[in-house]
Amino acid sequence: MTDVWLTISDLEYERDLVPVLTDLSCSLSYQRVGIVGANGSGKSSLARLLLGLVRPNSGQISVHGVDVYRDRKAALATIGMIFQNPDHQIIFPTCEEELAFGLTQTGQNKTDARQSARDMLAQYGRADWAPRSTQALSQGQRHFLCLMAVLIMQPKVLVLDEPYAGLDLATSMQLHRALEMLDQQIVLITHDLDVLADYDHVLWLDAGKLIDQGSPGDVLPRYKAEMQKRGATDA
Repeated sequence: MTDVWLTISDLEYERDLVPVLTDLSCSLSYQRVGIVGANGSGKSSLARLLLGLVRPNSGQISVHGVDVYRDRKAALATIGMIFQNPDHQIIFPTCEEELAFGLTQTGQNKTDARQSARDMLAQYGRADWAPRSTQALSQGQRHFLCLMAVLIMQPKVLVLDEPYAGLDLATSMQLHRALEMLDQQIVLITHDLDVLADYDHVLWLDAGKLIDQGSPGDVLPRYKAEMQKRGATDA
């Protein structure tokens, strides 16, 4: 294990006066962390809180010592996220522009940012994508573009919310291999329990509370049994 990089203390979060996460606390020092839970358990809300995109009602989140909500500039250099739907993330017409945008937000000039974007594309064997329309990419290619757009920022932590959803087997395997090669700590939210088999740690959320955590071999069988008991179809 590495040193503790994520600390969540007494986290409470409401949306439209409805409790979403309640009394959530944990400290993580694991390299690969999975998050499981039935739909509506608070997984995606926790991801947005980790990114500092929304403000907790109370409590605190620290990622590598950064208060991600209060220090947005430091958060950008610390943690990045790939959303389930890449169309919710991609905003520019060309791949080069999409990759360069985040760098310009941190103060890099446009010329250097575009060169860094081209270098990133070349690193992953996609140099020909630079002028390519983002709308011309397949679903799997857009997922991969989002991954590169996050990695170019060199975050210490990468959060992924159902990244394999809608991908064919070949693209899923390609994305999985790319993730395995990363040095960053990874937090993966998924209903696909098989991809968590070799992870270091799993958090199980239920109705906005952390009800179990531990190794995949310990947590996942209990989680699967509970979902089967409830007759869930999304376990």
